[in-house]
Amino acid sequence: MISRRTLLSSSLAASAVAGCSTNRTIAPPYQMPIAPPPPDRATLGLDAVIDLSRGVTVTSFGQVRQSGILGVIHKASEGGDYADTAYAGRRSQAEAAGLLWGAYHFGTGQMPGEQQAAFFLSMSRPGTRTLLALDLEANENNPSNSMRLDQAEAFVQVVAQATGQLPVVYVHPTWANGEPLPNSGLSLGAVVTPASILARCGLWVADYHDSPEVPRAWEATGWKLWQYAGDESAGRPAYGQTTIVQGVSHCDRNLFNGDAGALRGFWGSST
Repeated sequence: MISRRTLLSSSLAASAVAGCSTNRTIAPPYQMPIAPPPPDRATLGLDAVIDLSRGVTVTSFGQVRQSGILGVIHKASEGGDYADTAYAGRRSQAEAAGLLWGAYHFGTGQMPGEQQAAFFLSMSRPGTRTLLALDLEANENNPSNSMRLDQAEAFVQVVAQATGQLPVVYVHPTWANGEPLPNSGLSLGAVVTPASILARCGLWVADYHDSPEVPRAWEATGWKLWQYAGDESAGRPAYGQTTIVQGVSHCDRNLFNGDAGALRGFWGSST
């Protein structure tokens, strides 16, 4: 690195030498360097995946694809008896637009994990190229109805046996580590360990910081998907982004840890 003092001394020396010449040249004024822009999350992965539910208005999956999005993960079910009514219709529309399709289940504590898995599979109707995901997080509306660790493990076991693939697990690092959430103080009440079947699943980490924290259970493998911003809209762009996803009223933004070829290979395998 060349300091400003070095550059200034060099300029003075050059001026002195030039003064002894008949063709004197004047050194241009020193220009302070322009600070580089802050790092963009897109440099840490492929910014090509969004997740939705029926609360999102979709006007055109074609515009979603034209916005550089390659994959959509849509809510299919919650608990053991709630189905997202927008899921089925949007699936055909998204796939027709050339988008990869995924389904997620919001886990609750009300019913056994095995029962929730069976319901999820009946609602999502996965194909060989459908990404499957378990949303393991605090149930903010009814904290006592949050999915427990044993229920999540049972859910994953049933899905793996039925489909031959492990779902990805969406989780906040604090939740996975069994620590209280900073705002609500809620916690999973247990720690996801490397020995858990959840740790064999691809990690979809939810962390709205400059870089994601990896829960301890996934330290050896890292994250596959990183939800870095939620509810992005034209009036509320994701941090560090200038390209808004068109065709939807709002969406959550996710990076994939790899390139487009790796994303297509990962989609549907979840490992």
